[in-house]
Amino acid sequence: MMRLGVNVDHIATVREARRGKRPDPVAAAIVAEMAGADGIVCHLREDRRHIKDKDLFLLKEIVKTHLNLEMAATDEMVNLATEVAPDMVTLVPEKREEVTTEGGLDVASNYDWIEEVVRQLRNHNIVVSLFVDPDLEQIKAAARCQADYAEIHTGLYANADDLSAMNDELEKIRSMSMAASKLGLGVSAGHGLDYHNVRDILDIEQIEELNIGHAIVAKAVMVGMESAVREMLAIMRG
Repeated sequence: MMRLGVNVDHIATVREARRGKRPDPVAAAIVAEMAGADGIVCHLREDRRHIKDKDLFLLKEIVKTHLNLEMAATDEMVNLATEVAPDMVTLVPEKREEVTTEGGLDVASNYDWIEEVVRQLRNHNIVVSLFVDPDLEQIKAAARCQADYAEIHTGLYANADDLSAMNDELEKIRSMSMAASKLGLGVSAGHGLDYHNVRDILDIEQIEELNIGHAIVAKAVMVGMESAVREMLAIMRG
């Protein structure tokens, strides 16, 4: 059964709109777990625009399921990750000017450094995932550097302008999920998935986990976090 990781970044985004204390992403994580989420995801960006260090340390203390830390492959973040010791680290590309992560990590072009970061994290018994585009070169590089998982970037699929483009992107995700699995990688997927476009992704049997944040938080604004998570789980579990 495909697992659901709930990303709580945008709970923190709302909090930071007033630079206050509420809403609390840690409290949201507790509710998400109580609603049945299989894991909690957070992205500690270098500019700390939403999730803060304190949030991460608190999440490590309270998450009972599985904590997945998204982060850039920098010395600062590697040191922090080895201190916090989340269950999983997902390495993602990061630009200060972007609104959200715009694409996958270029593992092939930065292979030596990514391989070293993966090695350091795995030496601390942290499972490592690489957030990559559905591209065979990147999938092969992820496997070669001994990552445990490839998280397939679904953004182009989710934001496709028409049905034809959407289907083309879906086939890329499907074929690259198969390739990753054959190369010994675990497979997850995420970015831009919502209550509608997630349905076709559910048919890809190699995908073990979906990481979804913005759509769930947007729904939670209207119906509450518990209901928003339960609705996504109902879709995922048929």
